[in-house]
Amino acid sequence: MSNTTSTSNGPVTSGENGADGGQRRPSMADIARRAGVSSQTVSRVANGSPQVVEATRLRVLAAMEELGYRPNSAARALKRGDFRTIGVIMFNLSTTGNMRTLEAIAASSAAAGYAITLLPVAAPTRGQVEGAFTRLGELAVDAVIAVMEVHLLDSTSMVLPPSAHVVVVDSDADNSYTVVDTDQADGAGRAVNHLLELGHRTVHHVAGAEESYAAQRRMSAWRETLRRHGREVPAPLHGDWSADSGYAAGVRLAQDEGCTAVFVANDQMALGVLRALHEAGRHVPNEVSVVGFDNIPETSAYSPPLTTVHQDFAEVGRRCVEAAISQLHGRDTQHGRDLVPTSLVVRQSTAPPRGR
Repeated sequence: MSNTTSTSNGPVTSGENGADGGQRRPSMADIARRAGVSSQTVSRVANGSPQVVEATRLRVLAAMEELGYRPNSAARALKRGDFRTIGVIMFNLSTTGNMRTLEAIAASSAAAGYAITLLPVAAPTRGQVEGAFTRLGELAVDAVIAVMEVHLLDSTSMVLPPSAHVVVVDSDADNSYTVVDTDQADGAGRAVNHLLELGHRTVHHVAGAEESYAAQRRMSAWRETLRRHGREVPAPLHGDWSADSGYAAGVRLAQDEGCTAVFVANDQMALGVLRALHEAGRHVPNEVSVVGFDNIPETSAYSPPLTTVHQDFAEVGRRCVEAAISQLHGRDTQHGRDLVPTSLVVRQSTAPPRGR
């Protein structure tokens, strides 16, 4: 049995029982009858075609709303040859940088008319990464943005849809992939140069996780900048990006009376360094200057407010999506590296050393 509503364009049946006893979803033909147009016109409206008079488009949309019509996205994807979806594979959702990059990717994708499908990788193992790529292939995506270290990608047998493309974020990938990244070396160089220009004889370094490409690039640039200026290169200390690991490094640095300046590979570890120096009675910045990296929103609320290297996560996300869509449309067939510039934000955690 069905419920029938009469209109000037004839009866329209809605809520008709299907073979499984449930209600039948309204079809394009139902919408066409209700709006008094052809099914082809309904199809054009559903697909966003500009070749429909505005008054007609509004009438069709009203009919869709009234009958609860939802376009079949799978059928539309088959007809267009794409899914309007970008897959995102990401390891370590807990870091501020990754979350801000993901937020920017989602916003840029939505602005371009794409959805995203996120698959977090719980552990950086070959099986986990392979499984994520395979799953994205099953979910039907047009491109993949991978926010993870490239050695994980190189160790996998990537199972992707034939038309899919890969953009890698924050990686030392070769020409096998398009890479979008912050200019890590430029940012670290800015931090070290700032401290040397203040008059510090050398700069100590708290590096990030040893397996991290970003940590390696920042540490290499720190070392190269000191050598270029003919300065002593202290042995670096390694953390794992957490404030706790920064605190442990800060405890050791506080015991070194010759330490007057520290470049820390991220802001969270810098927070730990500040706490350790404070507890040891080493005043920042009068006795020790500290520079971080990332410019997370909380840095202006540190005590003292932290001088840090600004990463433009929004721009990184925007360029990732732009690169993926350019590949989809055949506008970018050359893999390469797109580096987003950094800037130094000077606050109250840095000053000339005593006696200057």
